[in-house]
Amino acid sequence: MVALSFGILLGVAILACLFMAWVLGANSNSPPFAPAIGANAISTMQAAFVIGLLAALGAILQGGSISETVGADLIDGVAITPLAATAGLLTAAGFMAIGIYTRYPIPAAFATTGAMVGVGLSLGGDPAMATYQRLGTFWVMVPFMSGGLAYATAVTLRRDDIPETVGVPLLAGIVGSIVANIRLGVIPDPTADQGTLARFVSQQIGPGPTLAAGVTVGVVIVTIVFGALWFYWVRTQVLESVEAGIRSFLLVLGGIVAFSSGGSQVGLATGPLENLFRVELGLPSIVLLSIGATGILAGAWMAAPRLLQATSREYAQLGVRRSIAALVPGFIIAQLAIALGIPISLNNIILSGVIGGGLAAGSAGVSRRKIGFTITFWLLTLGSSIVVGYGLYQGLAFVMGG
Repeated sequence: MVALSFGILLGVAILACLFMAWVLGANSNSPPFAPAIGANAISTMQAAFVIGLLAALGAILQGGSISETVGADLIDGVAITPLAATAGLLTAAGFMAIGIYTRYPIPAAFATTGAMVGVGLSLGGDPAMATYQRLGTFWVMVPFMSGGLAYATAVTLRRDDIPETVGVPLLAGIVGSIVANIRLGVIPDPTADQGTLARFVSQQIGPGPTLAAGVTVGVVIVTIVFGALWFYWVRTQVLESVEAGIRSFLLVLGGIVAFSSGGSQVGLATGPLENLFRVELGLPSIVLLSIGATGILAGAWMAAPRLLQATSREYAQLGVRRSIAALVPGFIIAQLAIALGIPISLNNIILSGVIGGGLAAGSAGVSRRKIGFTITFWLLTLGSSIVVGYGLYQGLAFVMGG
């Protein structure tokens, strides 16, 4: 009977995980390629296909840190049981389903975080105040970081004294330098679970002296080389045709943001099952991340085309330069969140970037009333998901006899 109950709970939990990942694949991964579709750089169906592959790849290669935070760091003193994981996933999935049905902007990061805090408290655990402080600080800073970076990027692209044959390639060089330093699970590193391309290459050619914060001269050189290669590639494209070059950069930028989205979002679906898979079942993290990646891939291929068509019309009105200004912060902040193990909602970052880019043009393009409503709804989602998660676990535990 116990084995049967465990098997049923495991099946329900995996289904809830797949549903959450499916929703994330359908919704959270659409913005990165919407600007490229609006600029006619790629078709809707091609974008959906590429989004699914890149987001799934990002989920497998970068999703471990977020998954561990959601599954183990949100509550102290207790481990998440299979029943608690099921309650948390059902709560988060329920909130996402309500968002889809009502078309309200339910932030997956808030819903999942609140649900797992609620079930953890219901288990008798203690609030992980240090983690909450870290998450809260980052979440509060996101609008300012995203909006500020987008504003600075948009202002740079609009300056008359900086020709687009210099400004756009320079931006590409910065992005390329960051790409060289993102953490990937497939790259070995003796000092960390995930290595970076810059560190790996520098170790092959000789790292050299160590500078501040453990960064070697070799890492700095490789980073500069990667940035220079990206600068050269985009500058070559822009010199041939400014508009075609910008669209090419926009397409590549959308790809790396989609990859980053998969890495930053999959943990929201897989995190509640971390303890179940790694401790109780003894399975490696790649198994759980692969389940989440499968759900993201299915969501992107099955539901993203319709959402892409809708969002691409909005980005077409923004223009390619303002779209670039919105996506660059999305990539940078998503990678920063992955490095710190902080769950985020990519849509929130992109929205802040759109507002920041709009301010550079003299108008944010989003009303204060809409901004206020969105923030209020986010806070209500976080608070109510805690309450629902707590109550749902209590109800399930009572029905199943504790």
